[in-house]
Amino acid sequence: MAPQLADLEVGQEVARTQVVVDRARLVRYAAASGDFNPIHWNERVARSVGLPDVIAHGMWTMGAAVGPVADWVGDPGRVLDYQVRFTRPIPVPDPGDATVEVVATVGLVDESAGTARIDLAVTLDGQRVLGKAQAVVRLS
Repeated sequence: MAPQLADLEVGQEVARTQVVVDRARLVRYAAASGDFNPIHWNERVARSVGLPDVIAHGMWTMGAAVGPVADWVGDPGRVLDYQVRFTRPIPVPDPGDATVEVVATVGLVDESAGTARIDLAVTLDGQRVLGKAQAVVRLS
């Protein structure tokens, strides 16, 4: 059952999760998206352009961050708008992985429109990797 607009309060946490990304996931994402930029799979190339290591795709990060919101509302079609600013890359070590934390809170409730703005704090090791990450969802 989808959350009800009347039950929401500004500042209320509605979702929290951790998303793990490793090199294998980056390769699968590259195949699915067609984004084979070597900064996402080749350490030498990533470092040659000033990156600390291979980095996760920005669009993977954006999609992973909104996933908990789509799960919370029960239907991804209820997500009407979603925007982010990319603020910091996510280095993905090998061996190992990177764990991204996503915390979603209510930023605004618009009863007349039947929508809520959900603000996302998306961090890696306590540092934001997405800025001004906001999704607008339709609720009843």
